[in-house]
Amino acid sequence: MLKIKWMMGLMLMLPMFANANWNSDWGDHKKITINTQGVSPAVNSFATVIRLHSGNFDFSSVNEDGSDLRFIAADDQTELKFHIEKFDVLNELAVIWVQIPKIDVADKEAFIYVYYGNEKAITPVETANIWDTNTVAVFQFAEKTPFKDNTATAATLTGNAAVDRAALLGEAATLSGSPLTIAAKPALKISNNNGYTWSAWVKPANLDQAAVLFAQGPLSLKISAQKLTLATGATSLSGGELKAAAWQHIAFTLEAGKATLYLNGVAVSTGDLPVTDTQSDIQLGEGFNGGLDQVEIANIARTASWLKLAAASQGADSKLIALEANEEEAEEDGEASYITILINSLTVDAKVVIGILAIMFAISAYVMVQKFRLVSRTDLDNKKFLTQFQNAGANLLTLDKSGKYPHSALFKLYVAGLREIKKREHAGQAIQLSGASIDAIKAAVDADLVRETQRQNAGMVLLTIAISGGPFLGLLGTVVGVMITFAAIAAAGDVNVNAIAPGIAAALLATVAGLGVAIPALFGYNYLASRVKNITIEMQIFVDEFITRIAELYGKE
Repeated sequence: MLKIKWMMGLMLMLPMFANANWNSDWGDHKKITINTQGVSPAVNSFATVIRLHSGNFDFSSVNEDGSDLRFIAADDQTELKFHIEKFDVLNELAVIWVQIPKIDVADKEAFIYVYYGNEKAITPVETANIWDTNTVAVFQFAEKTPFKDNTATAATLTGNAAVDRAALLGEAATLSGSPLTIAAKPALKISNNNGYTWSAWVKPANLDQAAVLFAQGPLSLKISAQKLTLATGATSLSGGELKAAAWQHIAFTLEAGKATLYLNGVAVSTGDLPVTDTQSDIQLGEGFNGGLDQVEIANIARTASWLKLAAASQGADSKLIALEANEEEAEEDGEASYITILINSLTVDAKVVIGILAIMFAISAYVMVQKFRLVSRTDLDNKKFLTQFQNAGANLLTLDKSGKYPHSALFKLYVAGLREIKKREHAGQAIQLSGASIDAIKAAVDADLVRETQRQNAGMVLLTIAISGGPFLGLLGTVVGVMITFAAIAAAGDVNVNAIAPGIAAALLATVAGLGVAIPALFGYNYLASRVKNITIEMQIFVDEFITRIAELYGKE
């Protein structure tokens, strides 16, 4: 019996063990989903880039140098190899390469974890095998020349090139016609039997240039008339159409006398291209004006699936990787709120503008409520008093004793007229009003009409201020927020859409707030203005009717 109880207890605890965190020393972690759609055949040991920014990651919870970052496989146990290309906690931007063991369309729920939040953690030893064993050279241009090869080959790349800090993947080389040279090494030789792949991101400054992007022995890859041309001797392949001032992924593969040319992950030309085995220096960018980034060389012919995945995952609009909320947060709070993301991304100026707009909204809402109550009560009491007035007959001057109408504008005008009539009343004598007296009474009643009209319109100007000023204030917050966002992106050197989107979206929140103030105020103003106008017309008609009846009953003949 005791054994059965122990077994039942262990079975109940199994789910707890299954969901246990990789390491309790790390306080936070996030789930990173991998979009495997279209990845067929499967790609193994693929180094993908993960961009962290203020919109998908809390930089206040990580060490300033990113030393506590760890990437863990879906089993929540296996540590994955990774390489930090860029980590800028001040501007909340990071570019990190992680080796994913396998990406396959058959895996519908592929994911990994990123752990952080351990102040005592030290930076793990950088590994030279982040990329698979067939990758023999990777240049990311994060240093001054000579540029560093991030593989075990340790090749050297020298030449005159500036470093662009605001590139597609962290940093990039900016070439001005002078080539870069990779010194010859056995690992970098072209082998027709084993295969060969060269790939890179390029950003041509213009298209009216004849440039050699790659040259090794008799083999060259050129830009000619906006097209790519891969040639050796008299044999060549051409295809694709480059764009100016835009990052594009280009690659070519060689295997068994055949070659394929790729642009943005799509094969644009393929055919026979006999290449002899070559071991010599490699020249990059002779005559080329523009940007060059993420140069990779492999000693095999990469598959079309691999090159398509490389172009898609490294581009600015990559949909391969998506960071989700922590599992604990998801259980407690449900799906992450987009509004929360926007609010957290607001700049100081946008917060100030939205704060002012919130005050304007509160004031306009208060004015609308108070004016609605005023016109509603005024209309109700006006109807009651007007009924008594129209049925008064000869008792016109005793309506103040028959009832009270505290909110009636018509009753107030009646009282004003009655006050003026009683000034002209003499004891024991019937009321007789001359033409001049009637004119004086009308003038006094008209004066009260103006005052009552002013009271009915009081505060309406605050609604017009909200209507006209709200959108402009919101636009001001948006423009300044967008300027700050672009300035931060330029300073940090990350121009991918995931880094820009949260700041732009948050800046637009100021315009939304401005419209949120103006639109209700506009509807409220138009409705209340029409009600006040009707009350004013009623008062004008009443004054004419009242004075006319006074003249009929008490005027001298």
